[in-house]
Amino acid sequence: MALRNIREMGDPVLEKRAKPVKEVNEKTRILIGDMLDTMYEACGVGLAAPQIGILKRIVVIDVSQEGDSPVILINPEVIETSGEQTGYEGCLSVPGKSGIVTRPNYAKVKALNENMEEIIVEGEGLMARALCHETDHLDGHLYVERVEGDLIDNSQLQDAGDEEE
Repeated sequence: MALRNIREMGDPVLEKRAKPVKEVNEKTRILIGDMLDTMYEACGVGLAAPQIGILKRIVVIDVSQEGDSPVILINPEVIETSGEQTGYEGCLSVPGKSGIVTRPNYAKVKALNENMEEIIVEGEGLMARALCHETDHLDGHLYVERVEGDLIDNSQLQDAGDEEE
């Protein structure tokens, strides 16, 4: 597989609504593999196709510590949320920055897998955050639209962590 360039905030493609996937062919499978490779190389937990300049409704997520449990979602739709969590959130398309965002603590998504079979994916905590964050990308939205207060430089987070030790 190949690494793709991650588009950054300000790129117009990140503001557009992605188109539904009608079929999975070899080109789509290569795209999914490239998305996973790109996400892992960038040390991310999720990546949406628009972030690499492809306006298709495809998302990959892996919140496992080992990076061995990827979830592939085609045409995902959030069908249920509950609870609330507030915390720092970042994005591969907004490198080096974070902001405080409130998201649901639980999310349930209906989607298709890479075999075009309907699946339901549920998650709490980080997984719920990733499901909501990545599906937002498919509708042309970045997390910065939801930030409470200002974006901060990630080095400030590291400095704050150092002070606590």
